[in-house]
Amino acid sequence: MSERPEEKDGEAPAGAAQRDDEAQATSGVGAGLAPARPEEAPQPAAVEATRSAASETAVPASPRAGTSPAPTPESRTSVARPAEQTTGPVPTAASVDYHADVRRELARLSRRGFFTLAAGGAAAVLGWRYLISRPGEQGIPWPFRRVLQTNEALWEALWNPARRAPSYPRSAAARFPRINGMLGLDVNADPAAWHLVVEGAAAGPLTLGLADIQALPAHDLVTELRCVEGWSIVVHWTGARLSDFIARYPPAARDGSPADPATSPERLPPFLALETPGRGYYVGLDLQSALHPQTLLA
Repeated sequence: MSERPEEKDGEAPAGAAQRDDEAQATSGVGAGLAPARPEEAPQPAAVEATRSAASETAVPASPRAGTSPAPTPESRTSVARPAEQTTGPVPTAASVDYHADVRRELARLSRRGFFTLAAGGAAAVLGWRYLISRPGEQGIPWPFRRVLQTNEALWEALWNPARRAPSYPRSAAARFPRINGMLGLDVNADPAAWHLVVEGAAAGPLTLGLADIQALPAHDLVTELRCVEGWSIVVHWTGARLSDFIARYPPAARDGSPADPATSPERLPPFLALETPGRGYYVGLDLQSALHPQTLLA
């Protein structure tokens, strides 16, 4: 260990003055501690003091213009903080390529969807114009008539006269049945004046009263009414079977002679129509449905 030169009163060693100048330059720019010269290496105690001071960051006071701050032990050591790291994943070349591929695929699908929709719309318009321009058959263009005939043939093949709708006990019936419209209904109607007009009967036009209908065997039926509007309700019905009514008042056959539904149903008209006075409401039934045991005139 080299001996330190003696210091005179009021004088500082040259090495100390040089270190003070270096400390002032270092504190002025905020840089790290200047490397010490080999011959000026501090003692172990001084090294520990330097390390202890390095753990804290000192912010020197701003010097006045034209003056230099006095050197302090804290100003001789400054710590450079690392740059603040950004959060979140860093985009890579693979992710950039993936997003570019997604954008290209979306653009391709958008173009394909537009052309597909345009082609479908054009085909629908041209197809509709073709259908409505076809010659008529029984009041409608013949393609629609063919569809109706195909639907009729399908359900005739699936028809089973022995199949019946589910029935329920009397207690399951609705206490207050739903009234879906008032067409054909009159709250002030007189049952004694009520009458039923039958057209197309073998005996000619008929006008029947309520007593004529009540003379037929009465049948009770508790079943579910399923409306075409989408709602349903369990209802208790009482009335005469429509098959019994047709047997009592047979319609004229196609050749005009009386036809018996039990022995020669093929000679009967294929359809039966029911309508209210003024035709406010009407419905059509095929003959097989009209002769079904659960079809009531109620």
